[in-house]
Amino acid sequence: MKRADKVASPPGKPLMIYDGECNFCKFWVTRWQQTTAGRVDYIDSQNPKVAGQFPEIPREQFDTAVQFIETDGTVHSGAEAVFRSLTYSRSWRWTYWLYQHAPGFAPVTEFLYHLVAKHRTAASVLTRLLWGQEGALPSFVFSRALFLRLVGIIYLSAFVSLGTQILGLVGSHGILPAKNMMEAVHEQVAQGQIGWERYHLVPTLSWVSASDGFLQGLCWVGAALSVVLIIGFAPAPCLFLLWLIYLSLSVVCQEFLGFQWDVLLLETGFLAIFLSPLQLRLRTGNLEPPSRIARWLLWWLLFRLMFESGVVKLASGDLMWRHLTALNVHYETQPLPTWIGWYAHQAPAGFQKLSTVLMFFIELVVPFCIFGPRRVRFFACWSFIALQTFIFLTGNYCFFNFLAIALSLLLLDDAALRRLVPARFRRKCLMEDVIEIQETEDSEKHKTLPEITVPRGPLQQPGAARLNWSKWILVPVAAVVLLVSVPQVFGLLGWRAWPAWDLALYEWISPFRSVNSYGLFAVMTNPRFEIIVQGSDDGQMWKDYEFKYKPGELKRRPKFVAPHQPRLDWQMWFAALSAYQENPWFVNFCIRLLQGEPSVLKLMDRNPFPQRPPRYLRAAVYEYHFTNFKERRESGNWWKREYKGEYLPEISLK
Repeated sequence: MKRADKVASPPGKPLMIYDGECNFCKFWVTRWQQTTAGRVDYIDSQNPKVAGQFPEIPREQFDTAVQFIETDGTVHSGAEAVFRSLTYSRSWRWTYWLYQHAPGFAPVTEFLYHLVAKHRTAASVLTRLLWGQEGALPSFVFSRALFLRLVGIIYLSAFVSLGTQILGLVGSHGILPAKNMMEAVHEQVAQGQIGWERYHLVPTLSWVSASDGFLQGLCWVGAALSVVLIIGFAPAPCLFLLWLIYLSLSVVCQEFLGFQWDVLLLETGFLAIFLSPLQLRLRTGNLEPPSRIARWLLWWLLFRLMFESGVVKLASGDLMWRHLTALNVHYETQPLPTWIGWYAHQAPAGFQKLSTVLMFFIELVVPFCIFGPRRVRFFACWSFIALQTFIFLTGNYCFFNFLAIALSLLLLDDAALRRLVPARFRRKCLMEDVIEIQETEDSEKHKTLPEITVPRGPLQQPGAARLNWSKWILVPVAAVVLLVSVPQVFGLLGWRAWPAWDLALYEWISPFRSVNSYGLFAVMTNPRFEIIVQGSDDGQMWKDYEFKYKPGELKRRPKFVAPHQPRLDWQMWFAALSAYQENPWFVNFCIRLLQGEPSVLKLMDRNPFPQRPPRYLRAAVYEYHFTNFKERRESGNWWKREYKGEYLPEISLK
């Protein structure tokens, strides 16, 4: 059979002719119809008009492949027809360039096309298995609105949590006063050691002031802006200011705001700026879909967060991870376990090994599903949420789990989220994003392709506000993020050859803490050491200071505290891993206790010297373990401990 290359009566608009009896064809043509947005007409080959207008094309040619007819009469067939039609799409024009110029691309795609054409039923089943029943392109308008509000809630919890502690941590009479740090930087400026680059090296609003009132003001302004973002007012300006304020506090809070979830919030908040629409109200009914570049950057962040967390555990060489025994000790050695973590610790070794295998599967394999078909992406979403939920139930990790879950929910499109929200909320906020199908009949037996229209809802509408970020901004941002983050991923895999210019770029943006590497618990901590701080009036009788959440009193049940993070309690866990000489902040903390500083004492649960500060202070190290069921029944204790020695020798203000 000779294939027709030209027709005598070309259509007035480019025309795609497909097999209307093939479910696989109908599914993908529905997507192409939306992608080409009215620039291409579509009709099924069973329509009697086709044979009458294009007698040059044999019936067998329609049965074996789609046909794409240009306005000059040129006929393209098979994979070439698909890629040629996509030149009328704004997003997929590059595919035809590959077909024409990339070596091997054309023959491979033609082979795959004809392979699918010979097995259409199997291809249709596989398509619906991976992409679902809906042929329409996914929309992420409501998904974006939900994600941005979740980011606002997380910012709110972070600012409120820090605002209640900041004076004791870095206030003028706190453990590490921010004003001391800023005075040291000002001295470097005065001596000419640094000039204007100081604002780049130390990016903080505390250049204005490092007073207690200013620091607390930053926290409460951040909390107020978070509420504005949750309401949905001016999302882009709010997100920028929230990022700037949290970055400013991260700089001056030093060790107390240097955790992985702090930099994760900064990176998420920074990328969320470019996901948000550039208008005053965050509505779902009249917005242009979010930028694909910004959405994929957040997906890439989620990939790095999960994948790097798995890689660092194996790359560290820790035998407990490699032998799948890490969870035997993790629940009792993590910084702030919950009472559910106590029960998880009692599980048999076989269950702990199986849990570790599942964790590695979710962290090392599932992240690649982020970039897969629709239902594969959903599998990644629910896998991540399941892992983060279990981590949340067994340990307190501030807002980390909530932030990871928010990033995971961004993998769900609007159609999936509609099934998760109540109908009343859906009608109010989504305005019933219902797809109406209008069919026109050319005869009693033959129909054209259904036209898909979206009257109201989160899918893009005619006249929707086109207020997204320009690609002239998004593309450079994406380039910088990828140029820095891709080598970080490969570096964890053993590749260390960073180009000099890429290393310089990384060093330049690193003060902004907005492109980071991730991975908690690369090396499992075992056993658990706890520092017990004691005070005395006479050097003979010693009384213990009790912290609010970290292990101390043996009978006290481990608490749930997330998303609040008791920053001092967390730092005490890290201090126990090294000597006090390596933790100058700990010595400052002890001095504040000897001074009876109220802002620092507010960080504690129990002050054994309510009338006046003690004359002497010391710290001892104990090894802590969870009790088992029998020990807890007999003693009522959640913990047991053994004295290991002196941590800080006896000190006094004199």
